[in-house]
Amino acid sequence: MAKKRKFYVVWEGRKRGVFTEWNECEAQIKGFPEAKFKSFDTLKEAEEALKENYWDFVTPKKAKAVLKEAPVAIGNPNLESIAVDAAWNTATGDVEYQGVYLRTGQKLFHQGPFRDGTNNIGEFLAIVHGLAYLQKHQSNLPIYTDSKTALSWLKRKHANTKLEVTPRNKELFEMLQRAEEWLSKNTFTNPVLKWETEYWGENPADFGRK
Repeated sequence: MAKKRKFYVVWEGRKRGVFTEWNECEAQIKGFPEAKFKSFDTLKEAEEALKENYWDFVTPKKAKAVLKEAPVAIGNPNLESIAVDAAWNTATGDVEYQGVYLRTGQKLFHQGPFRDGTNNIGEFLAIVHGLAYLQKHQSNLPIYTDSKTALSWLKRKHANTKLEVTPRNKELFEMLQRAEEWLSKNTFTNPVLKWETEYWGENPADFGRK
């Protein structure tokens, strides 16, 4: 069966408009901290959406009543920061992660893919890698992640994964062990913050494979 075609609306990005290919849309939003975009099933829907407000299409109905207040309370992301994210292939189980400098979109590090992992493991490793990277460069920049689970693991200094060790993912578990050891032996003052996708658009470190 042929893949259903999508049309991508970019309200805020390097270039505003409707794009018929994902790579064209991605070029406008990747590394753009406050990018606002969404896919639609038909060109007509996309063209009409572009004339309207972004929040009418991405904000849940229950949040619309407080829409005017929410962005003020949340504010805008700090551009002097790094964002981290992971990508997990549901078909193969491969996982990889990366970190980018928010202001420019410059890729600071990338690891993987590693076999037989999970997205949560990738998100956790990305945060710890980011912290170690910033410590090495004597930087107090904050880190953004869109993973609540990884944030909870960071707080515990332990990856509470139920994934079992296999010969294929041994390397990944060795990395997890090193990450937990780093957290137990090091202190950091860098804020590790939740990336508010609903208000700011996609995480700038996202791999763009949705």
